[in-house]
Amino acid sequence: MAIGTAGYGARMAANDSEGFIELLGSRDWSSGDGRSRLELDVTDRHLNPAGTVHGGVLASLMDMAMGQAIRSSTGEGDVPATSQLTVTYLRPGSPDKGSLVVTAAVSKQGDDLTVCQADVEQDGRSLAHALATFAVLHK
Repeated sequence: MAIGTAGYGARMAANDSEGFIELLGSRDWSSGDGRSRLELDVTDRHLNPAGTVHGGVLASLMDMAMGQAIRSSTGEGDVPATSQLTVTYLRPGSPDKGSLVVTAAVSKQGDDLTVCQADVEQDGRSLAHALATFAVLHK
């Protein structure tokens, strides 16, 4: 899976170097056929006061990955908008256990709504799972 020049990560890199993706610091975006993958090297800025990866970081990464998975399976002008996001946190992420790996896949796709799932792993262990519904805006 390779993200094309029209892909979300490439568009953000070209058009908004100070955007949310840049703020989080995700890297190695890839997508295709309703699936996506990205990585994040955990730094101190990603941690909560307890010293573990902030839940909002995990939720944001999964939301972005699911949006990209949808983009890889829809028309060029279609824009996914999150309408429901449920995150299950399974264990805390650590700054000293390597990169976070986020994968996402389209589960069900209708004309105007799409259901996706995503997972975050670190050091081969699941940290979080998400299930989301997206409204697909046709431009």
